[in-house]
Amino acid sequence: MIELLDGNFACAWAVKLCKVQVIPVFPITPQTELMEMLSEWKAEGKIDLELLFAESEHSVLSAALGSEMTENRTFSSTSSQGLLLMHEILPIVSGTRMPVVMVNGCRAISAPITLWPDHNDLLAMRDSGWLLFMAETNQELLDSIIIAFRVSEDKRILLPSLVGMDGFILSYTREEVNIPEQELVDKFLPELKLEVKIDLNKPMTLGTPCIEEYMYFKSQLHKAQLNALKVLEEAHKEWFKLTGRNYDLIEEFFVEGAQAVIVMMGANSTIAKAAVRQMRKKGKKVGLVRIRVLRPFPEEKIKNALSKAKRIAVVDQNISAGISGILYPEIKACVADGKKIVSNYVISLGGKMISIKDFRAIFNDLLKARKEERKWLM
Repeated sequence: MIELLDGNFACAWAVKLCKVQVIPVFPITPQTELMEMLSEWKAEGKIDLELLFAESEHSVLSAALGSEMTENRTFSSTSSQGLLLMHEILPIVSGTRMPVVMVNGCRAISAPITLWPDHNDLLAMRDSGWLLFMAETNQELLDSIIIAFRVSEDKRILLPSLVGMDGFILSYTREEVNIPEQELVDKFLPELKLEVKIDLNKPMTLGTPCIEEYMYFKSQLHKAQLNALKVLEEAHKEWFKLTGRNYDLIEEFFVEGAQAVIVMMGANSTIAKAAVRQMRKKGKKVGLVRIRVLRPFPEEKIKNALSKAKRIAVVDQNISAGISGILYPEIKACVADGKKIVSNYVISLGGKMISIKDFRAIFNDLLKARKEERKWLM
């Protein structure tokens, strides 16, 4: 079934198809409509789940943790300051190995206040132990939520997932979305079965205190992240067989034979791809690598994709003030060989508009670069 859906509605459909049982909620733009849609469906009897209206985002994720511990498939969503308010609980969810799935409507962090997106809120939780996805389209958003539940709940992983949705660009823009049949999703996503959970008949404590064993637990979390590289590829292959929609940890776009390649993530990748097409028609060998899964970090795939590129621009829609964009040092460390020029461009903070012309300018700048540079497109 193909429908015109904005990002919030695409997320709501994914939640319905995944048969989520519990959703703690707290409103914050631009994801409020997602929860309103689910609340409306519940009132109309179209969906069977428990909506928990909490007093803050901190309470939302605390409730999600407790819900998941009692073997209820649990989902939530937030944005910007809301995600930051959850930050205390994020490593508790991953540390107790609870496969909660959450959507973040990416929105710039105040001050000053803006409603438009950049990726600083998402990347502020980069090291919290969660699997991190970043969607380019609303179709990918719906599919990624379903895939995230499948991978998070796999007994080899048991980690929470966060799926990034560029606020306003995706959340309020309608696109054609192919909604899979319920039977197909049921085949792909089995019922949640946790080996370790809270059972009232067998009391136990999760997240217990430890000192000497702490490093062991963190090593196990790290191993689960690395295991997810394989489990994600398995899930992607099965999803392709079921739907015909093919995903990978990264997307390579006109990378073959490219002399200059942009690396980036998110909805603005669509604009960058248009610039690539225009420049390829004029004989300029440019390409793009889009990071779709940031954690676990797809190091080998990035290395292979960029192995022949001599000039690389990491385009960051975020900033780690005082050094560079946040993706830049990770990509540079991954591909640096002493021969490549790896530059950094910071764009679209607070949702500042960026055009095809801007991306063409980045490519032209990169093609003639003789040294690495760090620039802002203001």
